[in-house]
Amino acid sequence: MRSSSPLLPFIWHSCSVLVIVLFSVFPLPAQNDFDGVRVYIRSQLLEHSIPSVSVAVAQHGKIIWEEGFGWADREQRIPATANTMYSVASISKPITATGLMILVQGGKIDLDRPINDYLGDAKIQARMGNPAGATVRRVANHSSGLPSHGQFFFSDEPYQTPSYDETIVRYGNLITMPGERFKYSNLGYGILGYVEARVSGESYEDFMRETVFIKLGMTHTSVGIGPGLDQFQAIRYDEKGIPFPFFDFDHRGASAIYSSAHDLVRFGMFHLKDHLPDQCAILSDASIDEMHRPTMMQGPNRGYGIGWLSADRSDGYRVISHDGGMPGVSGKLMLVPSEDLAVVVLSNARVEMDRIADQIVKAVLPKWKVAEEEHDAPLPPFHPDTQLLGVWKGSLHTYQKDLAVTIKVLPCGDVHVKLGEQPESLLNEVQFKDGWLSGQALGDVGTGDASRRHANLLWLDVKLRGEVLNGGVTAGVDGSRPVALTQWLEVKKQ
Repeated sequence: MRSSSPLLPFIWHSCSVLVIVLFSVFPLPAQNDFDGVRVYIRSQLLEHSIPSVSVAVAQHGKIIWEEGFGWADREQRIPATANTMYSVASISKPITATGLMILVQGGKIDLDRPINDYLGDAKIQARMGNPAGATVRRVANHSSGLPSHGQFFFSDEPYQTPSYDETIVRYGNLITMPGERFKYSNLGYGILGYVEARVSGESYEDFMRETVFIKLGMTHTSVGIGPGLDQFQAIRYDEKGIPFPFFDFDHRGASAIYSSAHDLVRFGMFHLKDHLPDQCAILSDASIDEMHRPTMMQGPNRGYGIGWLSADRSDGYRVISHDGGMPGVSGKLMLVPSEDLAVVVLSNARVEMDRIADQIVKAVLPKWKVAEEEHDAPLPPFHPDTQLLGVWKGSLHTYQKDLAVTIKVLPCGDVHVKLGEQPESLLNEVQFKDGWLSGQALGDVGTGDASRRHANLLWLDVKLRGEVLNGGVTAGVDGSRPVALTQWLEVKKQ
């Protein structure tokens, strides 16, 4: 689905007085300031066969470097530039959250009221806790209890994107207590985008265009690819260099925005409170601070606010950022508030962006510590807690039917999972940490959504609560057309 509203390169809009929104033109640095980074980016394009990378850097209210490398469209031989529009995946979240805060600042949404107050007939249901605890703020900081979710709809397939009400009815279940833990949820941000549309009385696409994109001078930004913008689109490529058909989501507020490096660095400058003369003050500085303030911790020195991840680094810098990644997409938007620095890196392939971003920041901040390349350490052997040993029986609940489930935890550390009459499967990569049992097994949840992707890999993530294990089982598949659909599981010790 694409936006029905055109987005022209130059648009008149009233912001107290009539102004014209133009591209920001600032002096560029000396050519050798980023020469080492240029060499590094070109080497990465060759080494990993990356179609393109576009970057933009701003400091102290000025764009000091922006450039494109490689091909936005290999087949049409269209080079990437700073104005190439990339699918930005989860970088959509801080942009959607900015639209949310406009409604909060206007008194139309209360962050601490239940999200259900802003929904229609389809409401979030609570498998755990009280749905009233799933506030707008908790949905925004990924602590509402909503599960992992990802569902893609490709233009070369016959499946249609469902309505948001249908998605909420099928998957809008709280599988943990509101506020209990951080659980990254595309579903939550899809619902926030839907709430923005309901409260504003406009489509999500039009609301974002009129209240955020136009007023911040983001002329190469849209939900999907708007009319007249096709020529700027970076084609998404798979790991073999083959173009993906266009795809959409049932969580558009989490994933559906296209933007350019130029526009995103301007968005970053707004969030650094640079007060550019050709941007409207759509949020107060206090509202921006509220977005950046972490209200749910994700780990040591890492927390999530309203659409932004906040991290205190070992080198003394505090970073506000968001990554984006999905088939044919990689991106990073990073702010270093103490240095009034914004960095954007975008690509039309699924590749690592952190190394490029680090090289850029290092060129500006010599004290910046470049992260060493990480390698996944092997999981330690699973030694089951005595409370886990034994046989657990119960049900997996889906929107279509319930399946009987048996989980056997053996003293040797093996865990066996059986769904209905399906063969028993061994749970792999088993971990038990902070009361949460997790691992991967094989099985078929039997829903139409999961079956069309042959989503037979099950990710188990359940909490030990006395004589009960309950939580989520995500049916999914990795690869170029992934899916992640979470069901509710509860089993009792026999």
